[in-house]
Amino acid sequence: MFEIDRTVLLLIDVQGRLAEMMHDRDELFKSLQNLLKAVKILDIPVIWMEQIPEKLGRTTPEIAEIIEGTKGQAPIAKETFSALLNPEFAERFEALGRDQVLLTGIESHICVYQTGRDIIQRGCEVQIVTDCVSSRTRANKELGIQRILDAGGLATSCEMILFELMKMARGEAFREIVKIIK
Repeated sequence: MFEIDRTVLLLIDVQGRLAEMMHDRDELFKSLQNLLKAVKILDIPVIWMEQIPEKLGRTTPEIAEIIEGTKGQAPIAKETFSALLNPEFAERFEALGRDQVLLTGIESHICVYQTGRDIIQRGCEVQIVTDCVSSRTRANKELGIQRILDAGGLATSCEMILFELMKMARGEAFREIVKIIK
């Protein structure tokens, strides 16, 4: 069971023209926006990465505008496929001291998978948010999800993890989040 004070959300490489080429792009963006708005309400930190932003572009504006102001810092530029191989990411991740990780972003069969696999190997619990990840093809999206499951992670969805984190249907955060996802 994921707990708010143990959870961190990783947003991987939702940027530039590549983000526009994702399978089910509209569903991906809507789910990511909902999840990011909700974790902001829950005060869950977000670590976001950008793969070679000088070549691939910056985080998609409709995603970046939500992240700005969440608990966390600016995006981390990386060249590695696994974010854990990037020293700045590893330092920021360690500093949070959180051991429950929500994986989101693109592409699920490359950077999302390799990051998730490496974090699982470090002993963290990982849930891949299946409606918040994608690849250019459906087959690669599904393969990335399956490989996370094979490595010991779990699958979840935006709504499923939010209700798991909130635990009960009461309070201001619950009311605000229900408005977002309904």
